[in-house]
This record gives sequence, C-alpha cells and structure tokens, in this order.
Amino acid sequence: MPGGQRSRIRARFLSPPDPPGYRPAVSKAIDRFLEAASVLGHPVDVRRFPEGTKTAQDAARAIGCEVGQIVKSLVFMADGRPLLALTSGANRVDAERLAGLAGTREVRRATPEEARTATGFAVGGTPPFGHPERVRTFMDRDLLTFDEVWAAAGSPDSVFGTAPEELRRTALAEVVDLKE
Repeated sequence: MPGGQRSRIRARFLSPPDPPGYRPAVSKAIDRFLEAASVLGHPVDVRRFPEGTKTAQDAARAIGCEVGQIVKSLVFMADGRPLLALTSGANRVDAERLAGLAGTREVRRATPEEARTATGFAVGGTPPFGHPERVRTFMDRDLLTFDEVWAAAGSPDSVFGTAPEELRRTALAEVVDLKE
C-alpha cells in the first residue's frame, strides 16, 4: 500500500472521538432548532422518521405514544400579527376563544407563507421555539396532563420529547384552555 493511502486510513481510524454534545448536521432547519434549544438551556434529542410526522396521528404512531401527547404548533394571524398555539394532538383550537385570549377582533389560520415568515420553519415542522422574532405563544392546558410531550424539531420528519413545563418555559407560553 503506498504511504499516502496508509496514512489516510490511519488518520481515519485514529481520529479523536466526537466531543460531548456533537451532532452531525442533519438539516439547516433542525440545526437552527438545536441551536435555539442550546441557547435556552434545553438539551433535546431529535428523532427523525423518514415516513414523516406531519399529522398528530402520524407522529403518535411513529413515536409510540398517545395522540394527546403530540404538540401541534399552529400559527394563526390575529389582527395581522402571528400567534402560535401549542395544542394537544387530540384537540382542535377554538379560534374565537383564541381571539379573546389574544385580545384581538379576528383570528384565522396563517397561510403556509405567513407561518414560515413568522417562525422561519415550514408548516408540519414548526417547533415551539427558535423563531427569528418572538411570537406570542399559547399552550393548551391539556398538554400538562402528560409527563412527556412530543413536538416538531424543525422539519416534518423530526420530533423531540420534553416535559410540558419545560415546553412552557422554553416557548414562553401562556397556559390556557384553547380547545373547541
């Protein structure tokens, strides 16, 4: 074996181990989410599912948990401003109630473009935090009934588990009754 090839092989096998906390780059959106989690002091373990986790039912099936443990990150527009509703996968948001909580006249679901502009993430992969600007966030009280909940981690095929109180803290969420 020529010397150059031997040294390349040797270097590959003798390289130092990855430092603690090292994560290989998996996607720019997930990397942005992981950076935000780190800044907030919330270590997370992102799980990826190639079949996708776009719906609460898909995510619960992939993870092996109850649909109610899935956190839907739903973006709404309230009098032209974005709101984020962290909702249990078992519930639907009552838009009139959300409008009252937000102190606005009108609330409607954001378009995919409005949601991406407000959060920096695509619909289906919107995490509860890590957005370019602070988005007022409401959290479904029903999520507090679980020991662990699962939310999107930046892409439609990625999730992370967390305690509901940690979710509230990192998302700066107001805990309310959102369901229809």
